[in-house]
Formats: sequence, C-alpha cells, structure tokens
Amino acid sequence: MYALFIGTIHLAVGLVLLRAAGLATGGVAGVALVLSYATGWPVGLLYAAISAPLMAITLRSMSWMFLIKTSVVTLGLFAMTAFAPLGIEIAWVSDPVAAIVGGSVIGLGALALARHGAATGGSGALVLWLYRTRGWNAGRTQLIIDGSVLLFAASRLDAVRMGWSLLGVAATAGILWAWHRPGRYTGY
Repeated sequence: MYALFIGTIHLAVGLVLLRAAGLATGGVAGVALVLSYATGWPVGLLYAAISAPLMAITLRSMSWMFLIKTSVVTLGLFAMTAFAPLGIEIAWVSDPVAAIVGGSVIGLGALALARHGAATGGSGALVLWLYRTRGWNAGRTQLIIDGSVLLFAASRLDAVRMGWSLLGVAATAGILWAWHRPGRYTGY
C-alpha cells in the first residue's frame, strides 16, 4: 500500500504544479484540469467522476484487486488535491518547470502504480488493460490518448500554454516509455 501512497503523492504534486501554471496534461487528469478551468470545480472531484466508468470497463480483464487499488488511488488523489492548499501554496511556477517537473512526477507516479498493480484512474486503467490484453506499449498508448486530450484542451488554453502542456505530456510519456516494459520490476 505504501507504493500506492507514494505514486498518488507524485500524481497530486504533478497536478498541483500544472494547475498553478494553468497547463493541461493528458488522460483523465487533463480532462479534469481543463474542466476545472472552465467550471471552477475541484480537479480531484472531476477526476474521480470521470475515472469511475472507465475503470468499470477494464474490470472484465483486470482483477478485482486492480480495481480496488485503482479506486484507492483515485480517492486518494481526490483527497490530496482537495487538501493540497492546506499544505502547499505555489505563488508562481514557470511554465517550463511546471511542464517538465509536473509531467515527470506524474509519469513516475503512474509508473509506481503500474508496477504495483494499480493505475492512475480511467485512462491509466485503459492503458494497462490494452498493454495486458493487446501488448500495446504503455507509453506510446498513453501518448496517443494524451494527444487527444490536448486537442480538447486547445478549446481553453492559448497556444503558449498548449506548447508547454505538450512538453509536459511528453515528459510523462517518456517516463512510461522508457521504464514500463516487459521483464522490468513489477512489484508483485
């Protein structure tokens, strides 16, 4: 469970950095960020609401333990992003730092979760399902999903923020592409 906690912390810190810079990311987190910019609703609440149906889809080929762990991560991320303002205040962060550091720690969090039988939520669960059932490279698949989410984000972000967001997505995918492979440490 400690690995799930650490992975979730990485996800939360990455989202806090991206939110502070007004950037987006891919997957359900990116959709939640963009919707939070548009509605003012909490990122974590949107993340949990969007993730739930996607996680249900993956249940057919993934285990109940996977679903339980991923649900714990999703609820943990909701709580951590909700309470983050009580423990961390980011007055300013440069776009390049938010993109590279935020994207990288999100990637590390996703990697930790994947190696311990969980996912980041909806899109992470879908990526792991495609990896397990079809053998698709997790980083490459996540990059395709993330690119699609960034197209959605273009409706709310200017070109400069979109460019930095794309760099952040590449940083996330780069971590998974490089280190999430068959034969690597799986944690279980």
